[in-house]
Amino acid sequence: KPAGLTVHPAPGHRDGTLVNGLLAHCPDLPGIGGKMRPGIVHRLDKDTSGCMVVAKSQAALMSLQRQIAQRSCSRRYLGLVHGVLPREEGVWDGPIGRHPVDRRRYAVVSEECGRQARTHWRVLERLGDYSLAHFQLETGRTHQIRVHCSHGGHPIVGDPLYSRCRRLPMALPGQMLHAVELGLDHPLTQERIVCSAEPPPCFQGLLRRLRTPGA
Repeated sequence: KPAGLTVHPAPGHRDGTLVNGLLAHCPDLPGIGGKMRPGIVHRLDKDTSGCMVVAKSQAALMSLQRQIAQRSCSRRYLGLVHGVLPREEGVWDGPIGRHPVDRRRYAVVSEECGRQARTHWRVLERLGDYSLAHFQLETGRTHQIRVHCSHGGHPIVGDPLYSRCRRLPMALPGQMLHAVELGLDHPLTQERIVCSAEPPPCFQGLLRRLRTPGA
């Protein structure tokens, strides 16, 4: 999925979504998983790019959703964050729920107000005032990586909700967060499938610029 593409229709955004495109390509999808989210197993935020899986049968949908619930489906992300992460690797563990003031956002909240969320991270490269990190989701809450990074003091570069008022090294179309790898068991054959996607040109261009300061 490219950055800038909304996954499914919502109030005020009925057209131009991934679901609209899927329905044009696969007319049988409406009966799979409901009218508004046909075939959608999981979602990516509008401005997050990368790997997604879509089910083309009810059996496949149930199998894939079960894998996500049982955490046997692996989801790995690349993210560029502000600042220097304090260690080479770690875990952010904090319940996530609606922000108490801004209802567009989510936040780390008390256990009574949120759902368990756990994000593993590992530094891949330190680039001056930025860090390129690998993230692996143990849970899949809305905005999870973005919220945990922001709560930890290292918001995702270009994030319009959780990294406001931060100077950027170049104009960006959205947050520098990319679903680089998705691993799952085929619903029929049980064969392990691992899909990967290269980061988009803007992500790679920003990394090149940070690797050659002054160029």
